Amino acid sequence: MPNEVFINNLRRHIEPAREEIDIFLSLALTKTIKRKELLLKEGDVARHQFFVLNGCLRTYTIDANGKEHVLMFAPEDWWCSGDLHSFLSGQQSVNNLETLEPTTLLQISKDNLDILYQQAPKFERFFRILFQNAFVFHQNRINANLSQPAEGRYDLFTKNYPDLENRIPQKYIASYIGVTPEFFSQMKANMFRKKS
Repeated sequence: MPNEVFINNLRRHIEPAREEIDIFLSLALTKTIKRKELLLKEGDVARHQFFVLNGCLRTYTIDANGKEHVLMFAPEDWWCSGDLHSFLSGQQSVNNLETLEPTTLLQISKDNLDILYQQAPKFERFFRILFQNAFVFHQNRINANLSQPAEGRYDLFTKNYPDLENRIPQKYIASYIGVTPEFFSQMKANMFRKKS
């Protein structure tokens, strides 16, 4: 029996029969990966969708000055490709995808996803919903980055990732909200003082 986290994730959007879940699992791989391993590197083509059973991934880009910018995290119960545009178009990725913790995930290739759609058509609807949700997530993130102060972006981070702050290095959270680690530390201290 596959992980209940995976089954529950599917059932949020579709009601797969046992046989359909078995088809998915026959086309997917379960992988356990060490911390700080790259699953996708800038310049490569994103060829997989990943479902995180436990652990955490981060998607990031590196600018011309060598500075990293965290675009998203994928803890347990999240799907991630690292670069959806690359996955859908077959073009080179502009992103990197890395494990932040030892991570166990389900991995399905784009080719096997096409087979899955033929053999278990409910999954086509499932992934359409996933891709739509990813688009909305990233659009909201762009809007927040353009219109919210750092405190608002941090608040959005804690809503999107309620259990993540104590698990990952603070520098990645700072990068995600678009501030330096020093600014982030000072901002949190100021927020804590206002609450007390």
